[in-house]
Amino acid sequence: MAIHPIAVYGEPVLHRRAEKITEFDDDLAELVADMHETLIASNGVGLAAPQIGIGKAIFVINADDDYGERHRATFVNPLLIASKVPDTRPDPDEESEGCLSVPGLDFPLKRADRVTVNGVDEAGRPVTLSAQGWFARILQHEYDHLQGTLYVDRLDKRWSKKWKKAQAAHGYDQPGRSWMPGVDPDPFGH
Repeated sequence: MAIHPIAVYGEPVLHRRAEKITEFDDDLAELVADMHETLIASNGVGLAAPQIGIGKAIFVINADDDYGERHRATFVNPLLIASKVPDTRPDPDEESEGCLSVPGLDFPLKRADRVTVNGVDEAGRPVTLSAQGWFARILQHEYDHLQGTLYVDRLDKRWSKKWKKAQAAHGYDQPGRSWMPGVDPDPFGH
């Protein structure tokens, strides 16, 4: 197993749709193991393959749901079904998100309250997970990565303006930037 660097906003692989997995082999099992190890080292709750520079339709999670139950799971070629996203403005105290690929920043974003994700794991076995609240937010966030969308791409007009200023200040618009979990300082101070 190996820890991979996390690609930062601006890296092209983060901004295109991930390719479906067609071969379930030892290479895939090794990639998934590396993703889980990288996720733990990053102190994150979810990680998508594009975030480590691999444009494949895989994400992993390791997080507590809203009831305190821990979920460590792998989703390959997932499909997400979500409830309607409310039309109200996001609450900065309750609905902020961060991203390992947008290090050190967080912004409010409205998300669907309930989701179900269907897919398979690294061995091709069916996996289904339904979630609500914060845990549903995590699943939507990781699924978006597989669509080539980062959470900052979904911000409303007010927060998008703040993101653009922060993006320019941090240089999060150039390809080739990354950070190494366990080596570089944790951008979220965990």
